[in-house]
Amino acid sequence: MSDSYELRPGVPSVEDYRRLRTDAGLSDKAPEAAAIALPNTWFGVVLHHEGTPIGMGRIIGDGGTAFQIVDICVHPAHQGHGLGKHIMAALTEELERRAPATAYVSLIADGPARFLYEKFGFADTATHGSIGMYRFMRGR
Repeated sequence: MSDSYELRPGVPSVEDYRRLRTDAGLSDKAPEAAAIALPNTWFGVVLHHEGTPIGMGRIIGDGGTAFQIVDICVHPAHQGHGLGKHIMAALTEELERRAPATAYVSLIADGPARFLYEKFGFADTATHGSIGMYRFMRGR
């Protein structure tokens, strides 16, 4: 990673979080939802380029038995330079350092991102007789 990039522990502001997600092609989140979620992050990192946030990743979970890696993204203008690997390395290093050995760590791999996650030891759940499932909540 060049000197113009800096990976810092923490989470972005709500505004930066929403911008980073949409810039990278992820779905937007309501400001109210992001304001609740971000302080509940177990561990996160923000990637800066010349002081501007251009990438991030977070770990959420109960701190003992279950963790999920979420919000991995890098602004398209900075993709293709291995920056996602740096984000994933920081997250997995923190899990290895602090998470109990029996913890279950999951993530959802969209498209070719699966190849990045496989480099960090993640495997398709279907090969273990499991399937991933999801549900979107309806607005109140």
